[in-house]
Order: sequence, then structure tokens, then C-alpha cells
Amino acid sequence: MGLYLAVWCAVLGVLALAGYGRSLSGMSRAQRTVRAPARIEQVREPLHGGSKRDGVSVVVSYVEPETGERAVVTNEGERGEMITAAWVGREIEVSHLRGRPHAYEFSSAPVEPGRGLGWPNFAVFLIYAGVVVYLAVERAWPWALVGFCGPWAVMGMLYLPGNARESRRRRDRLATMDAVPGTVIAVLKDVSSDSEGGTVTTITPVVRFTTAEGVTVTAHCTSGIPKPETSYGRDVLVHHLPGNPADFTLDVAAERRSESWETPFVLALVTVLVGATVAGAVLLA
Repeated sequence: MGLYLAVWCAVLGVLALAGYGRSLSGMSRAQRTVRAPARIEQVREPLHGGSKRDGVSVVVSYVEPETGERAVVTNEGERGEMITAAWVGREIEVSHLRGRPHAYEFSSAPVEPGRGLGWPNFAVFLIYAGVVVYLAVERAWPWALVGFCGPWAVMGMLYLPGNARESRRRRDRLATMDAVPGTVIAVLKDVSSDSEGGTVTTITPVVRFTTAEGVTVTAHCTSGIPKPETSYGRDVLVHHLPGNPADFTLDVAAERRSESWETPFVLALVTVLVGATVAGAVLLA
């Protein structure tokens, strides 16, 4: 097994070094990506019975950074992040590789420029995982508890305070949401195949509502509508965050319940990971 581990580490090490080299030289994909603020100029009427794959159909304008010219594009086809909530005037972001403006992609919020370290870091993680597996098989199985549960426990403890703060902020936001009437203007249907050769049908209602500020929003609604397959034309009550109608829900009570158990669940998971790490350390001692 030692030979296999050596080959594993060597191959992944080369890939990681190549990735770090590209990042240091400014040649990673993230560093070669050009980003520009964009604005939705038109929201197209969804087709009842159509597909959700392209998201809400929109027409977007932006100033091309490389040429300084105004460009008008749509989100038809594979265009990065799916836009699931749209209104005229919404600010989004368009990005593409340098010299390839035709291969543009959308994101619903500005993306922090990265250094392209995701894949190299993942390769290093796989090297670490290979070493832990080797120690667990060749030395003693408790190494798996220490090697895998330990880092996850540390990350969980670092994540927990931020999760608790965000959960409190989310509950506060739910309390300030505006309630406005809306209507299901289309029901989208997608059929795909599962791993066993069967079919999976996904039903996605499309809701339209107007905020107190007079903004008309068209959005996919994936929860909160009973019997979504027969919801076409149904009137609903939409709760949305003032100033950000993309943050909306049809069931505030369910959102509150979700927020109430999320932090305790994370805490319980971290406790289990810490316990497993301590147990592994004790068994190795």
C-alpha cells in the first residue's frame, strides 16, 4: 500500500504545484476572469409548462470592460448562475474570460475575485486524506477518527459562532418582511433520469408579485405552495425583505422553525466530531 500512497501523493502533488504556479503567475481561470456590473432591462413572460433550466428569462445590459461598449445579452443557455428572481432594474454581475466576451456568465450578486486556489487546495486535501487512510489501515484504525473528525471538529467550532449570528440576523429579517399578494403565473416541469434508470419529475411554480415600492418581481418558488403541480393561477401571500425582494418566502413559520433548529443541529454535529476525535486519541495513547 505504501507504493500506491507514494504514487497518489506524487500525482496530486504535481497537480497542486501546477495549480499554485498558475495562481502565482496570474494565469488561473479566476484571475483571467473579467467582471462587470449589469442591469436587468426586461423580464420575459415565463412559458407555462416549460423548463426551469435557464431560470427566469431576462434581457441584461452592461458595459463591456475590454471595449467600453454597451452590450445587451440574454440568459439563454448555460450562463453560470441561474437567475431565479428577476425584476427590471435589478443589479447583477456578468463575467467572462479575457478576450471571450461571447462566453459570458451571470451571477446574482457580485463575486469576490479569487486567486484560483480551489483545485490546488483540494489536491492537497486528497494527499492528506490518503495519508490518513494509510495510517488507519497500516497502523491503527483510530487514526481515521483523529485524522478525519479532528479537522472537521475544528472547522465546525470556527463556523458555529458565525452560524449563530447569521441565524439571529435571519430571524430578525423574517420579522421585518413585508407581506404582499402574488399569483402563480406558470408551473414549470422538468423530467430527468435517476441513477437507476427511472425518471424524476421536478415541479417549479413561478410567482409574480409587486412590492410596496412598486417593483414587479418574477421568481421561482420551490417551497411553500401545496400541490404545486395544480397551482397555476393560484393567489398566494408573499413575504419579502424590504429592498431585496429576491429574499422571499411563502411560509414564514416554516422559515422560523428552520432557523430555530439549524444552530442546535450544528452544535450537536460538532459535539459528535469532538467526541470521536477524543475517543480516537485515547485509543491511540
